[in-house]
Amino acid sequence: MAEQISSRAQQWAATMHGHVGADAGVGLVRAHATSQARTGDGPIVTRELREEREARNLRPGATRAHGAGNRAIAEEPDTERTCFERDRDRIVHSTAFRRLAGKTQVVVYPTDHQRTRLTHALEVAQVATSIARGVGANVALAEAIALGHDCGHGPGGHASEDAFDAYLPGGYDHGPWGADVVLDSLNLCAETLDGIRNHSWSRPAPATIEGEIVSWADRIAYCAHDLEDAVHAGIVTEAEIPAEVAEVCGRGRREQLRTFVHAVLRAVDRHGEIGMEPEPAAALAALRAFNYERIYVRPASLAQSRAVVDVLRALVEFYAERPRILPTPVDASPGDEAAVRAAVTYVAGMTDRYAFDKAVGELDWDPTRLPRGIDDGR
Repeated sequence: MAEQISSRAQQWAATMHGHVGADAGVGLVRAHATSQARTGDGPIVTRELREEREARNLRPGATRAHGAGNRAIAEEPDTERTCFERDRDRIVHSTAFRRLAGKTQVVVYPTDHQRTRLTHALEVAQVATSIARGVGANVALAEAIALGHDCGHGPGGHASEDAFDAYLPGGYDHGPWGADVVLDSLNLCAETLDGIRNHSWSRPAPATIEGEIVSWADRIAYCAHDLEDAVHAGIVTEAEIPAEVAEVCGRGRREQLRTFVHAVLRAVDRHGEIGMEPEPAAALAALRAFNYERIYVRPASLAQSRAVVDVLRALVEFYAERPRILPTPVDASPGDEAAVRAAVTYVAGMTDRYAFDKAVGELDWDPTRLPRGIDDGR
């Protein structure tokens, strides 16, 4: 057996217990035999010390962490992490967040370098934390909201909202659904949930400046990144980007992100409010309008959306009539309100591929009626 194990595997196994040097002190194990990671003297940065620094250093309008946070179910505070740092960690470790890797950002069946909902969430978090650091807001809260903001999306992108609208009073909105249904079991802070619930510009304004930051970060990120994906896929070219956009923020993703992040920072510096001054705001609006026309509502995209709506509605109706076969069986009459809501909850949580495989396997769905990927549906 030992002869079958590669030398690399044996070398890796030899580090199983770490390294104890002659000068390591009693009980100290190091990751590397040559470690020089000496920290020097200084206190451990506990939650209390973090909170003190926030109280002293954050902008007056920023949200301060306090103890265990404002949660629906009271908890004991963590010793090391602030309440918003805990929220961020809970979101990252949640099943809903991991499933974003299998959910559409712009097109189904993304290639290796195209965005998914997961990479989009990470990129929104990067933009949001850049802005939050720059203005002196609560970085951990902005990051938590950004990472969780799209956890309410169903498979197949925004078309899933159209698919589920008919089954819920008031319709299906991924922000409130994510905050109030998908992430409800995490017992997140009210400020985090509010930012997730209200990140879309059509919603009421978030209650915190960190929530407002994420609203801008989301739009900045998807405008720049969806365009980059479309250029790489050959849907549009950089030369087609309108002049009023290119003159302000360039034609590439890096310059666009830099321009718009700096625009928010400049607005805060000059006006004391989260926003943009008219020129960069107009460029961002023109970029979004260009993406809308050339990417989101192009014929292939509309065909994809129709296919998504058809297959998701069929799945909801299938499970609504059979609530007892759901992974968590529902004691409800077939087709009643509780059964329908449970069916929507289940289907909305699916990844693209899982939903489409379920349709073929459970509904005998014709594979030619499934949404088409970008390479075969351009």
